[in-house]
Amino acid sequence: MELSLIQKIAIYALPVLFAITVHEAAHGYAAKYFGDMTAYKAGRISLNPIRHIDLFGTIILPALTLALGGILFGWAKPVPVDFSRLRNPKKDMLWVAAAGPASNFVMAIIWVFVFKFSMSAPESIAYPLAMMAKAGISINIVLMVLNLLPLPPLDGGRIAVSLLPMQYAMKFAQLERYGFIILIALMFSGVLSQILNPLINVVYALIYNLFG
Repeated sequence: MELSLIQKIAIYALPVLFAITVHEAAHGYAAKYFGDMTAYKAGRISLNPIRHIDLFGTIILPALTLALGGILFGWAKPVPVDFSRLRNPKKDMLWVAAAGPASNFVMAIIWVFVFKFSMSAPESIAYPLAMMAKAGISINIVLMVLNLLPLPPLDGGRIAVSLLPMQYAMKFAQLERYGFIILIALMFSGVLSQILNPLINVVYALIYNLFG
C-alpha cells in the first residue's frame, strides 16, 4: 500500500520527535554526569521536543527527504556542551558523544517490541502502529549510523577526536567548521547513501538476529 505524503508525515512525526529529543537529551545527561552543567543550566536536558526542534533540520528537511525518497535526513538543535568543563575533557568527550547514538540504538529496540505488540493489537490500530514502529526502527538506526560517521561535528567525529593522539586530534577537530558543508555535499552527491546503506543493513541484521 503506497502512502501519501500526509500519511507518511503522520506516521513519521512521532518517531522523529522521539528520536531527536532522546538523542539530544542523552548528550545533556552524559555531559552533566561527567561534570559539565552547560546544557542543564540552559534547560536543554529535557524530553520536551520543543526545546530541541530546529525548524529547518527537524521539520522542513525531513519532510523534503520523505517526499523525494531516499534516506530520511535531518537534525535537531545541538545540546550545548562545554568539553573543557568535563572532569577529563578528552576522555569524557567520547562518552558524551556516544550517548546520543547509544540512545537511538535503544529506541530502535523499543520500536521492535512495539512492532511485535502491533501484531496482536486491535485491528483498528494494528496497521498504523506497525507502520509507526517500522518508521521508528528505521529512523533510529539511520540517526545512529549517520551520527557515528567520523566527521566533526557529528558524534563520530567527537569520538575520533577523543581517541586520537592529541597532536592529530587537534588537527582533526579543525574539520568541524566545514563538517556540515561536507555532509550536505555527500548527501546531494549520493555518496552519503553509498556509505550509510551497508552500515544500516548491518545494524538491521544485528537487531533482527537479537530481537527479531
